[in-house]
Amino acid sequence: MTAALTLSGVCKRYPAFALEDVDLALPEGEIMGLVGVNGAGKSTLLRLLGGLALPDRGTIEVLGHPMPAQQVQAKREIGLASEDMRLYGSQTLRWHMDLVRAAYPRWDEAYAGELLRRFDLRAAQPLKAFSHGQRVKALLLLNLARRPRLLLLDEPTTGLDPVARAEVLEALSEVLRDAARSVLFSSHDTHDIERLADRITFLHGGRVIDARDTAAFLDDWRRIVCHGALPASVGQWDGVASVRANGSLSELRVRGAEAVVGLLRAAGADVRSVDPMNLEEIFVATVRGGGKH
Repeated sequence: MTAALTLSGVCKRYPAFALEDVDLALPEGEIMGLVGVNGAGKSTLLRLLGGLALPDRGTIEVLGHPMPAQQVQAKREIGLASEDMRLYGSQTLRWHMDLVRAAYPRWDEAYAGELLRRFDLRAAQPLKAFSHGQRVKALLLLNLARRPRLLLLDEPTTGLDPVARAEVLEALSEVLRDAARSVLFSSHDTHDIERLADRITFLHGGRVIDARDTAAFLDDWRRIVCHGALPASVGQWDGVASVRANGSLSELRVRGAEAVVGLLRAAGADVRSVDPMNLEEIFVATVRGGGKH
């Protein structure tokens, strides 16, 4: 399986933050969601992959190109959009489109026109007159119309209204109709990632604490509600991330529910329900468990 990107033992240190020992791989043609709270290291990781920052240690390869040695070749096939990227407010969107088209031979003018209509953007309008949501969609258009093999997006839906968010997510979904294209996007909104991503990586405190395909996350984790006294050691059982008591009922959030349910019943607990968890609940449980469960 060809990898769109690989990181091995990557470290990047700043005075108040460090990204430590990151190992990560994204197969070509898949979407990976990077989940983490603000300050977890998501933007730093994307900047490293986009060639905007250099690692202090470790190796990075993007689309078969070692970084930073072959970053010029890699950047021809990478689209990168983040909140801190600024467009020229005094210039029109059409001016920006012509600029990018001149620099990237794979620019698809027909697709750019389609995105203009879908995003309800006016090419003749100066960017300073755009709303926040319109600027986000304009930046996404400038990247997507280049037909990049790898799309790196830093918080692409932050601050968007529900309609604009839906339009952006639909456009991202369309990117992968071509199995040769890949997407890595960061967000602290787990609902977007659960909807879109094939694979998920949890990043916390500058470290990867879990990474695998979305279905595995959702299948592995369960919320167990049971009645009756529990063994004092239940919080130390393998797979148990948290235990919360509410009167005579207890709620456990666990990875690998079948084994835990068996232990609970053997201890005399009355298991009332075993329910799926959403990605936000799984992320919180993983962070609180230190990624060990």
